[in-house]
Amino acid sequence: MVDVLGGRRLVTREGAAVEAEAALQNKVVALYFAAGRCASSRDFTPLLRDFHRALVGEARRPAPFEVVFVSADDSAQEMRDFMRELHGAWPALPFHDRHRRELKKRYNITATPKLVIVKQNGEVITHRGCKQIRERGLACFQTWAEAAEVFQNFSG
Repeated sequence: MVDVLGGRRLVTREGAAVEAEAALQNKVVALYFAAGRCASSRDFTPLLRDFHRALVGEARRPAPFEVVFVSADDSAQEMRDFMRELHGAWPALPFHDRHRRELKKRYNITATPKLVIVKQNGEVITHRGCKQIRERGLACFQTWAEAAEVFQNFSG
């Protein structure tokens, strides 16, 4: 993820800082563009939380997968509230990081929620992550992992 988030710090729900490169190295990365005030985001976020938990949090052998929240909220407080209320254990780009706007532009985000699955170099695997999770559940991860060329780390 050096091309997209290299050199940046992400934040956890608890407010701890993590280095993006360390957190995302050799993983399929889902950039989650959402906002707490958006009903569709509030509807999808628990599905994503359960998807992430099944692949990473509760799995006997965690999958090489991580979500990065890119907030479309109106304030840092709204972002924190949304993260604490509904999010899973994934990091976020800090609210005041200007890179949020650059990512929104780079990935042509015009509505929320949007889950963009990307390779390590930032190349898009799919812009339809929300739809794929709704329709295929955990099965879509294997397709993403193969496209991202990190499948050798995942045993299913």
